[in-house]
Amino acid sequence: MASSSHRRPRPERRTRRVPVVTVVAVAAVALVVSLVVAFRPDGGAETGADGGARTVEPAAGSGVSGSPTATGATGSPSPKPKPSTASPSATAGRTSAPAATPAGKSGSSSGRPAAPAARTASGTAPSAGRIAPGTAYRGVATSYDVGNGDGACSYGPTSDVMTAAMNTADYETSKACGAYVLVRAGSGASITVRITNECPAPCEAGQLDLSRQAFAKLAPLSAGRIPVTWSLLSPATSDTVSIRYKTGSTQYWCGIQAIGHRNPLARLEVRTSAGWTRLARTDYNYFLSEQGTGCGGALRLTDIYGERLTVEGIAVRANVVQSTGVQFARH
Repeated sequence: MASSSHRRPRPERRTRRVPVVTVVAVAAVALVVSLVVAFRPDGGAETGADGGARTVEPAAGSGVSGSPTATGATGSPSPKPKPSTASPSATAGRTSAPAATPAGKSGSSSGRPAAPAARTASGTAPSAGRIAPGTAYRGVATSYDVGNGDGACSYGPTSDVMTAAMNTADYETSKACGAYVLVRAGSGASITVRITNECPAPCEAGQLDLSRQAFAKLAPLSAGRIPVTWSLLSPATSDTVSIRYKTGSTQYWCGIQAIGHRNPLARLEVRTSAGWTRLARTDYNYFLSEQGTGCGGALRLTDIYGERLTVEGIAVRANVVQSTGVQFARH
């Protein structure tokens, strides 16, 4: 016989009647609760499988700005835009090497602050390229034998030995050609050189490869490599700008070069029936008109400060240096 402690008497089954009024009251309460949940101020946040609230994203065009880590359509964080490593006039489709480090700044020069905009005659200065006026850069100086003085800038032989080759990064497809640079050594000695050549790798960003004569004014040639700071100059000069058409130029195709400009040249344009047309610049420092557009017509030169010089009457005479009689203002 089972123990009374393990057996409980089976309860008597009784039918219990629930008043109709009670059922109606319970249903009404449930309806009110449902309405309160549906219309609460948080907009009805949905609950996910883990019991947490799932935020409802605003519809497109709602005017709500997304944060840098806004959730994309797939639910994963959208990638942050990569910082640009191009110069004010960076070349599309290729990654640039770091620019020269401004003196007094530490860390990577790719994060250096942009130089303040210069006052210009035209009101809006074109991109100065990687080398901005009014900025001192830190780098190293080495030396090389300049030979007859010709170089990548295609200026031709010269007796001027106070010249330098700019590293490829800061040469920037010949934008540095013709620039006057003040170079200072740690000893306090300084020189002014003109950029006439390019120094390829292993020359690094910020490096200047000086003529041996120029280097010797800063340190003994035996030093080989010295730290320097350098900056652009807008020197006093009695020279005026000259124009040279490349060998082989005609009215159907031409290459145009500006020589003797006081300030670095930002662009060269030719006048056409549709207005001024900007020509593409080569790494050997000529501006090309592949279809002959504007060859032999009016030219417009713009320096990095935004000043424009319009030149008329320069005929297509291949490999002949023709004076314009004009010059950019000193800064």
